Amino acid sequence: MPPRSEEPRRDATGSRRGSSRAGGGRGESRSGEPGVGGISDARAYTPRGRTIREERGTVGRPTAGGAEQRRTPRSTRAGDPFRPALQVLDGGRAGGARAGRRETAPAGRSAVVRTVAARPSRGPFDDDDVDAPPPPRRRTGPRRPDRPAGRRSARRPRKPPRLADSRRRLRLGTLLVLALFVTIGIRLVFLQAVDTPAYAGGGLANRLTRIDLPAPRGAIHDRTGAPLANSVEARYVFADPTRVKNRTATARALSPLLGLPVSELAGRMKPRTLENGVASQFEYLARGVEIPTAKKIMALDLAGIGVHRDERREVPGGDLAANLLGFTSQDMVGLEGLEARYDDLLRGEIGRKVYEAGQGKLDAPIPGGYSSTTPPKPGSSLELTIHRDLQFKAQQVLKGEMDKVQGSVGAAIVLDVPTGEVLAQTSHPTFNAAKPGESDWTDREDAATSFVVDPGSIHKAITFGAALQEGVVTPDTTLPIANTIRRGDTVFTDTHPANGRRMSLAGMLAYSSNVGTIEIADKLGRDRLIDYQKRFGLGQPTGEGMPGEAAGRLLPASEWSESSAGSVPIGHSVDATPLQMAAAYAAIANNGTYIQPHLIKEVISGKDGSRTPGKAPVTRSVLSPQNAAALRTLLQAVTTVPGGTGLAAAVPGYQVAGKTGTGLRFVDGKQQPGEVGSFIGMAPADNPRFVVAVFVWSPGGGGGQVAAPAFRDIMGFTLSRYRVPPSAGPAPKFEVFPR
Repeated sequence: MPPRSEEPRRDATGSRRGSSRAGGGRGESRSGEPGVGGISDARAYTPRGRTIREERGTVGRPTAGGAEQRRTPRSTRAGDPFRPALQVLDGGRAGGARAGRRETAPAGRSAVVRTVAARPSRGPFDDDDVDAPPPPRRRTGPRRPDRPAGRRSARRPRKPPRLADSRRRLRLGTLLVLALFVTIGIRLVFLQAVDTPAYAGGGLANRLTRIDLPAPRGAIHDRTGAPLANSVEARYVFADPTRVKNRTATARALSPLLGLPVSELAGRMKPRTLENGVASQFEYLARGVEIPTAKKIMALDLAGIGVHRDERREVPGGDLAANLLGFTSQDMVGLEGLEARYDDLLRGEIGRKVYEAGQGKLDAPIPGGYSSTTPPKPGSSLELTIHRDLQFKAQQVLKGEMDKVQGSVGAAIVLDVPTGEVLAQTSHPTFNAAKPGESDWTDREDAATSFVVDPGSIHKAITFGAALQEGVVTPDTTLPIANTIRRGDTVFTDTHPANGRRMSLAGMLAYSSNVGTIEIADKLGRDRLIDYQKRFGLGQPTGEGMPGEAAGRLLPASEWSESSAGSVPIGHSVDATPLQMAAAYAAIANNGTYIQPHLIKEVISGKDGSRTPGKAPVTRSVLSPQNAAALRTLLQAVTTVPGGTGLAAAVPGYQVAGKTGTGLRFVDGKQQPGEVGSFIGMAPADNPRFVVAVFVWSPGGGGGQVAAPAFRDIMGFTLSRYRVPPSAGPAPKFEVFPR
């Protein structure tokens, strides 16, 4: 496109068009032609070279001279606003051959004017095949010299770029959307079908609640099936530390009901982390809570506090066999006695309930959520060899006799001779097993297995039995007995002086002669005496079933001194428990066969109630039946010979064989004040059924005065309770000093 001239346009007469300085009126040119030129025409200029006014009728109007007025392509573009831009497109040239200023035609000759036909408007997206007038042909020949240079025809605008097919874009977009939805669908299928367990269990641990289901603790029965200790339904109070809002306020509300300090309750509700890294959701606050108290706690509606079924240990007899039974903690764990010794058997295995629960006010099992319950396994029960009636009577008698002498420690034992079963085992003092916290630890000791003493003269039956078995003496042996005897630096005397007369074995036992026993022990020898002490069960625990049973102590041969040859045969320098000595006498009563004393008769399964006999007791032969029978006959002299030491132990209607004893008690190697009086006997002597042993330690003395009467009462009741018929005849007659 040629550059446009900056010169104002002129009409055919050569005057400037559009000049505002012309003298004509508004809208008229200088030539007086209205509507041609002027500022309004410039404003209404169209890009096709015509003003709006010219389009409407200016072209083709006759001029004043009669000729048709025609416009040149430049005649109405004096005020063209696009001229600067067109000049730039044309190279910015404004002069030369294409200067834009055209030479005026010579006078007398009309100018040749090209008439530019109006081009129809065309949109930028019109196709090329639309019917349109052909563009004006450009002359290629030489310009006529007499014709002024005309404006070169406008360049044809560039063809707009062809756009892509819209249908193709639509198909591509549809495929992309479908692919996206297919991908999402496949992923959803995997999430719902394949990955469901992983995602479902992702937060399960935070929603699980765990509750322990206590296993019912097994009961302890006597030999008749009567309960000595059993569990009753109760409640336990627990806390979920993760849900407790105010620990201090909650502890203050629970303290009066549970009887526990606020600080202790608040400490139990303190959050803690388990070994697996999960916060604890269960902590015991109290066990064995009575049901009415539990209902009051539930009425408080405290956040994070719950109540569940539990059990409480109940001892119907209170102090009946309390030193044997022991007691449990609030957590139902055995702490003393048989409860502690057989805790694993009695306790069973706790269960657990794990379920999925909501949070906050929705703290309840989620229907259809995770739930798992491991049922508890009840503990097994024990049936003891103890007879409740005998136990009660033995405790009653022992307490009455102890009160007479203000005794400190006492024990009474009843053994069944043929079986070795312990029918009663009592201790003084005792306690209420239902309320163990109100007693001292010394009151809870089982004296029968923990009270270690010098047995004293009751040991003489072992010395005489060994001598008979070894053939050192016979039942008819008599020996001259002096009033005293020296061994080492110690002089031993008798309470019944013989003055050197010959004394029978029955007389030695009836008068409890120390000198005669030492003379027989000298014939037996140290080593054989120690051997028979062991055979009779001294120096080792009996293993009856009580925890913490003392073993006693035998003096080894290497530690014997010259005085030991006098002290050991008469029951000094020897440590033994009441149960050990009772078992030794039971061997004499059982025709010389030792049977281990035991407390467990049967174990009752908590699963199906099946019964399993207790462990079979250890048995061994100590004396021959003949020597055992001979010894029993000699021991009857103690309760029948006038002036004998055991006359108070005689049971009317029954032959009784036994021996009294006076021993000492040592604690940490120091002799304690007072004495330990004892009596151990069997009845009926011709065919013994029971052995009863009674020990009484009284710091003020007098223990021997109450031991024999206590034996008489306990043995008489036992024989009557089991309906043992009286002896067929009277006891044999004994001669203490034969002629």
